[in-house]
Amino acid sequence: MISIDTVYIDGAFVTPHGTERFDLFNPATEEVIGSVRLADADDVRLAIAAAKRAFPAFSRTTVAERIALLRRMHDAVMARADDLLEAVVTEYGAPFARAHWMTAHAADVFTGAIDALEHYEFTRRMGTATVTMQPVGVTGLITPWNSNAGFICGKLAMAIAAGCTAVIKPSEMSAWQTRIVTEALHEAGAPAGVFNIVTGRGDVVGAGIVGSPDVAKISFTGSTIVGKGIVRAAADTLKRVTLELGGKSPTVILDDADFDSAVPMALAAGFMNSGQACIAGTRILVPRARLAEFETKAAALVEAAVSGDPLRADTTIGPMVSRRQWERVQGYIGKGIAEGARLLAGGEGRPDGYERGWLVKPTLFTDVRNDMSIAREEIFGPVLSIIAYEDEEQAIAIANDTPYGLQAYVISADTQRALRVASRIDAGRVAINGMSHEPKAPFGGFKQSGLGREYGVMGLEAYLEAKAVLSSPEAVE
Repeated sequence: MISIDTVYIDGAFVTPHGTERFDLFNPATEEVIGSVRLADADDVRLAIAAAKRAFPAFSRTTVAERIALLRRMHDAVMARADDLLEAVVTEYGAPFARAHWMTAHAADVFTGAIDALEHYEFTRRMGTATVTMQPVGVTGLITPWNSNAGFICGKLAMAIAAGCTAVIKPSEMSAWQTRIVTEALHEAGAPAGVFNIVTGRGDVVGAGIVGSPDVAKISFTGSTIVGKGIVRAAADTLKRVTLELGGKSPTVILDDADFDSAVPMALAAGFMNSGQACIAGTRILVPRARLAEFETKAAALVEAAVSGDPLRADTTIGPMVSRRQWERVQGYIGKGIAEGARLLAGGEGRPDGYERGWLVKPTLFTDVRNDMSIAREEIFGPVLSIIAYEDEEQAIAIANDTPYGLQAYVISADTQRALRVASRIDAGRVAINGMSHEPKAPFGGFKQSGLGREYGVMGLEAYLEAKAVLSSPEAVE
């Protein structure tokens, strides 16, 4: 049994003031595998105070000093890759292929921050002014459970690159992963208080961070509902806010697509991270003239997909993270049936052969209208909807008919045509004929999918403020 009894404040592992314990589960078996002692409001205040004390000195560090720290953090996380992989599989339930990617990503984000930092001009001349980009201050970084280590490291990497200090609130459901990452980051030797990690509930720890006048910026990844609450609370002190929220991403399959590659590509986009991904392509838009062909190919592949024990090599879809999430997904499957969508594959209940574990049958609906709940609301599970369209104009209209705008996918045999369609889709990222990730490109959403951007130069600038000093040319010389 894992027992996590400390938080990380001011460069040290300390026993939290909070006394509540939270059980940790293996979602593949539903067994309790440990517990974590949660931080409370007093711990948050101590963490913020430590970050505030550390900020003046850290904000004046050189680019070279921050790059050196980021490199040490990268190496330290890489050194714990095997431990982190075990935790991601056991505590979160990610299948091995996905877990390997998630583990590598947690280290790779530091090299991405280094790249942005190495090529960034912090001081520029604009007319008679010298404009300097300076760190915004103490940052509050709030991360979700669906890629816990990656979000902790990614947000912290950019905060450090900018010269900010941080208080991090990770998901309490991912405390084992958090402990491994914290131990690794501690080994990198950052000055005390530069980063602080306090695991606790959102309505206690998260609220304490958002409400503190000493926190200048919030970066949050999670649900749109919580994101809206953060904006309202942050308004009292006009905090800078970056939000990466929900999505209901369309995969637009154009009528010239090769279905032998398009169908598996669309399903991979929809089922990524066991469906627990904000960028999952859960609305598959198919030309009506080729609908029957797509349905046949897709149904066969979905029926062959393996939802099961993440330790098995053939598993492609792991369990939902919690009983609550499993019940949520089951509810949406039932709702899809009740609203008149036609079930092509999957359905309610666990996959055959499993009586325990929060496993969901990979599920594919067709005859879906874009006004159905399964087409409008983020399910966060392996449940996909096929929506037929008559022509390209209608496909674009359906793709944009959503309150979200995080990511989209376009599949076509004609790359230039796909690019033209992509230019008309309201989403922060559009992937053409694939699911590639570009760490130098900004990531974030239109509409209710968020505010601001992460990754690359734009992600770095989210932690900076512009100061203009006006003077004569002679004074500059």
